[in-house]
This record gives sequence, structure tokens and C-alpha cells, in this order.
Amino acid sequence: MSTARGQLVVISGPSGAGKTSVCRALKQHPDVEFSVSATTRMMRDGERDAVDYHFLTRDDFQRRLAENQLLEWATYNGNMYGTPRWPMDQALARGKTFLVEIEVKGTRQLRERGTPGLYIFIAPPSLDELRRRLQKRGSNDAIEIEQRVRIAEEELAAARDQVAGAPLYDVILENRDLDATIRAVQERLWP
Repeated sequence: MSTARGQLVVISGPSGAGKTSVCRALKQHPDVEFSVSATTRMMRDGERDAVDYHFLTRDDFQRRLAENQLLEWATYNGNMYGTPRWPMDQALARGKTFLVEIEVKGTRQLRERGTPGLYIFIAPPSLDELRRRLQKRGSNDAIEIEQRVRIAEEELAAARDQVAGAPLYDVILENRDLDATIRAVQERLWP
């Protein structure tokens, strides 16, 4: 159901916690529009501009950053990544839910700027379960898995931080069962 004014929904969580699966389910709702990040990295085979990423030159990215056209941004592995503001503004004006999947650092930037929205953190039931999920994926070696678990520990601690006297996240959901977690998020969006 569409409202007169849309809302920003931010979903974060460690790699393997289930945030991408939650977002994938939410994107099926007709009132949800999903954020497509901007990046300065080169397009890979099979990727499409404005579908996989908004591929920008470094100068264009920096210009947009200077003009406050990005909600949040970070540099990773020498490339710049960010969340464009223009799709969110358009979606909210149409009464849509604008869904953004970002890291804790990006959430902190949004909160520090006072960006209104619903901020949800998806947490694993335990670090051992997170490790098991990452191993089950089969896409990372043992060293990478341990690095991701270490980063997850930091993210789990940071998720409980305060920004300007308010919690960084409105909701922290422990993802023991993916279907139940998806329903819990949907109930917060569409009571």
C-alpha cells in the first residue's frame, strides 16, 4: 500500500547475516524501489549501467559528492562507492519505500546528517553460525572467512552505538530463520 509520502529504509548487517536475502524479498513488493549504488570502478562483463551500478568517472563522482548528490559514500579498494540521492528523492515523492542496503559506516553518515528513515540491522544468531554460513557459501577461503567474522564483530558492536543521542539503528533483528526475519521487517514497513 502506498502512502502519500514515501520512506527511506536502510538495511545493514555483516556479510552472511542475511541482509541481501531480506532485501531481495522486499524488492518484490510493488511499493519498494531499490537503491542502485554509484561507483568509479570499471564495469565488469555482464554488468549494465543504472542496473548493477551507476558507473561514473572519478571526476563526476567527486562533483556529485561536492554538490551533495550522494546520501553516503566510501572508498574501497581504490574505487569510490556511494548512494545517489536523486533516485531516493524521486521514489519518496511518488510515495514509494526506498530501500538501501549499506554498511554500518554509511548508516552512520546518514544518521549524522539527520536523514529520516527506518534503520534496520540484520544480525546473525552468533559468530559461530555466521562462520558456518560463510563456509557454506563456498566462495571464500578460510582466511577471508575469518576476516569477515572479525569485521562482523566490529559491525555488531557498532550497531549498538548512539549518534547524536539516538540509536544508530531503530531495529536490530537476529536472523535465526530467514522467513521469520523477512516477515518481521515487512511488519515494520507495512503494519
